Formats: sequence, C-alpha cells, structure tokens
Amino acid sequence: MAKEITPRAENYSQWYNDIVVKADLAEQSAVRGCMVIKPYGYAIWEKMQSILDKAFKETGVQNAYFPLFIPKSFFSREAEHVAGFAKECAVVTHHRLMNNPDGKGVVVDPEAKLEEELIVRPTSETIIWSVYKNWIKSWRDLPILCNQWCNVVRWEMRTRPFLRTAEFLWQEGHTAHASAEEAQAKAKQMVGVYAKFARETMALPVIVGHKSPNERFAGALDTLTIEAMMQDGKALQAGTSHFLGQNFAKSFDVQYADKDGSLQYVWATSWGVSTRLMGALIMAHSDDNGLVLPPALAPIQAVMVPIYKTDEERAAVLGKFEAIKAALAAKGVSVKIDDRDTLRPGFKFAEWEVKGVPVRIALGARDLAAGTVEVARRDTLEKATVSLEGVDAYIEDLLEKIQQNIYDKALSFRDAHIRKCDDWEEFKTEIQKGGFLLCHWDGTAETEQAIKDATKATIRCIPVDSCVCEEEGKDIFSGKPSKGRVVFAIAY
Repeated sequence: MAKEITPRAENYSQWYNDIVVKADLAEQSAVRGCMVIKPYGYAIWEKMQSILDKAFKETGVQNAYFPLFIPKSFFSREAEHVAGFAKECAVVTHHRLMNNPDGKGVVVDPEAKLEEELIVRPTSETIIWSVYKNWIKSWRDLPILCNQWCNVVRWEMRTRPFLRTAEFLWQEGHTAHASAEEAQAKAKQMVGVYAKFARETMALPVIVGHKSPNERFAGALDTLTIEAMMQDGKALQAGTSHFLGQNFAKSFDVQYADKDGSLQYVWATSWGVSTRLMGALIMAHSDDNGLVLPPALAPIQAVMVPIYKTDEERAAVLGKFEAIKAALAAKGVSVKIDDRDTLRPGFKFAEWEVKGVPVRIALGARDLAAGTVEVARRDTLEKATVSLEGVDAYIEDLLEKIQQNIYDKALSFRDAHIRKCDDWEEFKTEIQKGGFLLCHWDGTAETEQAIKDATKATIRCIPVDSCVCEEEGKDIFSGKPSKGRVVFAIAY
C-alpha cells in the first residue's frame, strides 16, 4: 500500500496535511474552514478529554454548560475583550428562512430580524460572567470553579485542520475568587496541569512562561502559556491560563459581600486548550512514514496481525492472539486483532504504521511452532523476535519505553534548536532558520512590535521554567537595558 505522504524536507505543510488525511484523523467539510473529525481522530481527542477532565476535577473544578449564542451588547462591556475578537466573530442577525419569491431555493425572511444580534461563541467570558452575577452574593459563594467542554467559532481566513479552523473543540475553565492572590494561584495551578499533561501524556516538552502584553489574551492582566517547538522549528502555543483581574466582574457588576459586609468585586481566571493539541501531536512526533503516537494517547496501543495460509493456521494464530489480548487487556493495554481477510499482511502493516499504532505484533504458523512472535515498535521502526511466554509483560514494558523515547527525542530536538542571540543582524538571519532564540528585551510593546514587523517573530513567553535567563543585558533591537532574556520564535 502506497503511503503517499510527502516528505517533511520536501514540503512540511503538505506533509502535515497528508498525515491528517492518510492517518484517517480528519477531512475537510462542505463549510469553509470547518473540518470533520473522523472516528480515529476523535478517539485521540476523547483520550485527551478524559485525562484532562480527571486532572481538572482533582483541583476542585466542576463541569457546566453555557449558551452558544451571546448577545452582542455583552461584548461592548469589556472594550479590550471585544477589540481582541471583533474581526473573528460570526454574527446571527435573523432567525427564519422563507421560500424565495422567484421559486428558487430559500432566502432570509426580512421580517425575522433579531431585536439584538447574537455572537456565535468565540469564547465565553461575557456570557459566563453575566450568569455568575446571579450565583455570587456572598463570600460564602466563592470560589466558583467551572469548566465546559464545547465548540467555539472564530472566523479565521486562513485555516488548517486542527491548527486553525473556523470551528474547533476545546475546554474553557472560568473561575471566580474572593482575592487576587487566590485567582493568580488558580491560574498558575491550571497552567501547571497543562504542562504536566503535555509532558507526561503527549510526550511534548513545553516551556512555561508569561505572555508579553502584546500577546496576552484580550482582557487579561496576565497570561501564562505552554509553548512547544514543532519539527520545522516553529513555535506552537499549546495552552493558556489567564488572570483576568476584576475586569469582567466590573463589566457585569459581579460583587460579593465579604465577612465584614462590604461589597467587593470578584477576581477571575479563565484557561483553555483545544483540538490544536492534535496538531501539536502530529507535528512534534510524526515522521515521513506517517503518524507517531505516544502510547498514552493511542486509541489502539498494540495491533495484532495474523499470518496464515490455511483455515487451520488462521484459527490457531487467532486463538493465541485472543489469549495475548486478554492478558494485555488485564494490564490496561488497548489491543486490536486485525483479522480482515480482505487485506494481505503487508497492507495491514503499512496502514497501522501510517496510523501511528505504537506496537505491532505479527504471528504466523512457524512462529507459533517456534514459540516466538515478531514485535515492531512504531517510534524507531525496530523489530524484535521475542518469546510468546511472557509477551504481555514484554509489551507492557515496551509501551513505557516508547512513551519515554518519544519524549526524549522531542526534548533533544528542542534543546538542539534553542540558542542565545545578542546581535540584531544575526537575529534576522537565525530566526528564519527556525527554533527558539533567547534574547534580551527592553520590556516595551514598541520594541516587540518592531521586531515582529521586521521578522514575523514574536515573544512566545517570558519563561518561568526550562529556559529562565534572568540576567542583565541589552535589548536585541533597541539596545536599551534588559533584565532578562525571553523566547522569540516564528509561530503557528
């Protein structure tokens, strides 16, 4: 079976699109900029959801659901917020269609114009804080720790599956607190949840840091981020957590009576990750043969391919596979026996390789007689002949090694493409090669914008782990004093 995947070195963008399609993750829909997430791709997202949802609840967060439609007037209450999303909003103006008077199709009924136009949810701060006003009266009502799993719409002009689509899936947490310190602690805690998930589950090394003022979420006083490096050297913002201060509480007049009876405005956070994580998973780990999945997120962790010539051999091999599957299932390993008669083993091998299944097990009559089985690992494409006795324990251990190896490989790549830079001319050349440049910044939005205009590079974060460089120096562009280095990169 021809893989038909464009090599990364030839065309990285096409390589990415080929994997999305060939690995059966998603496809384009009839609606511009929107995708269909296919069952295999959605199974990966479901595993992400399950693991993250459990982690959220361990911090005291509960799930809720809020409306898809938001009154347009809500957005006008927080000026910075509306400015940040105005160009991406989809607006509902009418609520009914009618038959076209000329008899051709349907048209919008002009008599069905809404009294107030509705925004299709690009994010939910405004609608949620209009609700929190009803929930919060006293200090006893705080904190409120809510999360919702939903879809959002941001009318992107240039789209790419998972990375940037007009509609996408995500979770958004929204919390309300009695003090700034408590809200800031929550924002920090949640970015820590994201970092742990990225590193331990996605096998994705990330840098945690603060966004610069130019890159903050619209309406936030502080944004914490996890930044990852893709194999083309570009940065990907993989998750954010925002300290919103009292901006939304003041916009919607959300106050509580403290223990002394005085009215105080509530302090807020919001935080989220989206199906963009699927894009990160593809671009960080996959190769020219297809998708490479960390075992922790693989819908199928081990696939079994029987090799036989006769019905008797088929029955014997499948019988052994069923026994191995049961033993692996008892260890929590997800297994599929590919017993399709319509494809030869070689075609099956190629299909599961493209789909990134971490372990492939092949067994034939000769192997059965010899008491051995062939085990192939997707991350390195290495094969080994191992004893059938104890093969379940072998595979369980192998999956842990694959998970660690995928992380180590990504970490080595990232660390090899992080470097300090102190010369502007060198910066302009080096930033186009990809990777992260650690450079001094004078802290001004003007300098940050000038660098972006000249090179398309942005400050990905002011790091608080992994690449902390608190040292005196001079700004890479302006030459003004700097107290530390920040991470610059060209980003998705």
